[in-house]
Amino acid sequence: MAQKLFDMLKERGFVKDMTHPEQIKDALDGTKKITFYLGVDPTADSLHIGHFFALRMFRHLQNAGHKGILIIGGATAMVGDPSGRSDMRAMITAEQIAHNIAEVKELARRFILPETEIMDNADWLNKFNYVDFLRHVGAHFNMNTMLAADAYKQRREEGGLTFLEMGYMPMQAYDFVHLNKEHGCTMQIGGSDQWGNIVAGCELYRKMNIGKNAPDILGLTSPLLMTVDGTKMGKTAKGTLWVAREKTTPFDFYQYFYNTPDENTMLLLSLFTDIPMPEIKEMCVSDIIAAKKRMAYEITKLIHGEQLADDAVAAAQSLFAGGAQSDAVPTFVFDAKESLEKYGFPPGATVCEENIQITVFLVIVGLAKSNSEARRTIEQGGLAIDDEKVTDPMSFVTVTSGKTIMLQKGKKTFLRVIIK
Repeated sequence: MAQKLFDMLKERGFVKDMTHPEQIKDALDGTKKITFYLGVDPTADSLHIGHFFALRMFRHLQNAGHKGILIIGGATAMVGDPSGRSDMRAMITAEQIAHNIAEVKELARRFILPETEIMDNADWLNKFNYVDFLRHVGAHFNMNTMLAADAYKQRREEGGLTFLEMGYMPMQAYDFVHLNKEHGCTMQIGGSDQWGNIVAGCELYRKMNIGKNAPDILGLTSPLLMTVDGTKMGKTAKGTLWVAREKTTPFDFYQYFYNTPDENTMLLLSLFTDIPMPEIKEMCVSDIIAAKKRMAYEITKLIHGEQLADDAVAAAQSLFAGGAQSDAVPTFVFDAKESLEKYGFPPGATVCEENIQITVFLVIVGLAKSNSEARRTIEQGGLAIDDEKVTDPMSFVTVTSGKTIMLQKGKKTFLRVIIK
């Protein structure tokens, strides 16, 4: 007997919070198909691994026959989601948002069904004038309730919550009401960091339909993508783990997942592959190294395709065998003629006679987050330059124009640096 959708989602780790557990289970498993939506704010011109996790859940619902709507938040991106933030998001221009929307749409379509409707919430939110929105939507929001929500907690504790950010929750909540009215949408899905906003949408709908005997609308969240030690997954020494290969190379993508702790392997195989769970459990028990290689390969293939995944594996094997010539190896171009101020160091700091202290160099190229981390790496024997181990954190590296340097951090992280 085929496994029901809700049980499959729960077993594979996609289910966290639910507004109406029994109704959600019945809706997902029932013969009558529902319309649901997922929202993504175009604050960057790519999707990161957290977005892709949500799109995996989106696709599972679509594969079961439910109709999905993807909302690209052209209006909400103008405000910025304060959820989980210690500071206010940088405001971006309308032109940047329009560019980001186009890029995100193109990427998202690779992972969802071709017939999926993709909408921009600016199409309805921008039609409101300020006073009308306050009267039509804002009147249903209690400030005490909003301030108690996790979405605003960290910003409030930092003492920097702005009136602009307070507008985010009502805007996103209205999306749900609008989609229900115009498209019959009855469920919103998203990451658990969106729980407060999703609940707000359900509550706004309820308040706007008092006395109308309207059926409930539903909210379902998945856990945030976390490592076993409780840190958010998808952050690398070079920044966010992006889906776009122009931002994160397939090799870096493969290496990131291969370098994750063994304890994450089963979860990642569950979330990002369709391998049956009994097989996943058996793989992880019998040979965790083989399971990790399979996991990293399958995720890279899912994102970048079979050929680029094969290339990433070949590059890794070449490096571990002592080679360093593969085009798949990540590359950093270092401009030796520039002041180090360009790279975030104090004004006036420059490359001295084509030499630069190794700890500073590691920070610039992204193999360390700070000088102290770089120093620890070297002192612990974790750095090699052109196959020669570096033992002195006070040593210098020559940065002659036209030179190529191969860095190795630990056993698995490689970086080619081209000196410009």
